[in-house]
Amino acid sequence: MIAVRRSEQRGRADHGWLDTRHSFSFADYHDPAHMKFRDLRVLNEDWVAAASGFPPHGHADMEILTVVLEGALRHKDSMGTSSVIRPGEVQRMTAGTGVVHSEMNESRSEPVHLLQIWIKPDKRGLTPGYEQKDFSKEKGPLVPVASRDGRDGSLKIHQDASVYRAILAAGTEAVHELAPGRHAWVQVAKGDVEINGVRLAAAAVSKEKTLRIRGASEADALLFDLA
Repeated sequence: MIAVRRSEQRGRADHGWLDTRHSFSFADYHDPAHMKFRDLRVLNEDWVAAASGFPPHGHADMEILTVVLEGALRHKDSMGTSSVIRPGEVQRMTAGTGVVHSEMNESRSEPVHLLQIWIKPDKRGLTPGYEQKDFSKEKGPLVPVASRDGRDGSLKIHQDASVYRAILAAGTEAVHELAPGRHAWVQVAKGDVEINGVRLAAAAVSKEKTLRIRGASEADALLFDLA
């Protein structure tokens, strides 16, 4: 079963410095039909204006992934981390017992386009942690970027979930097998994608064994394999 969510169906907020789309209920956007999907709680697509960003704010008990699509995002946090996240890189922050961080557009002339992802951890009160990795040189149509066991060089998250990135040329395909009882969320970041023949911007997938993600054009998508 594939439940398609169109891009225009998402929540939207335009704050001037921030133009954002919410796949699930977040901040002032509340949709009882779209509160989360399994342990995937937040999936926001953000455009942050030049020389702007999120001032210091706190998080706790959440696994937070940041994927920069265009531009550069500067991150600072109370763990002492200071870094810049660029296209091809993925950041993982375990908020655990509590982290304060800020995220600012590194450019003074161009916006930064990114995905903010929150996954519920398997336990509360974890020690805060940080990882960042460049996956741009990884081979294959479906690259693991986050997993519970950090397999194949992916970032380690504290949940029974795996996150893959599919960068597809037009007409190429990535295939993923879903184990019995598993579920998937597919989020298109760029271009046009078909999953098992259905064109989509995002989709929840259950009771399907094989997922065939095909680039209808040059495309970039994330696949979440969830318990």
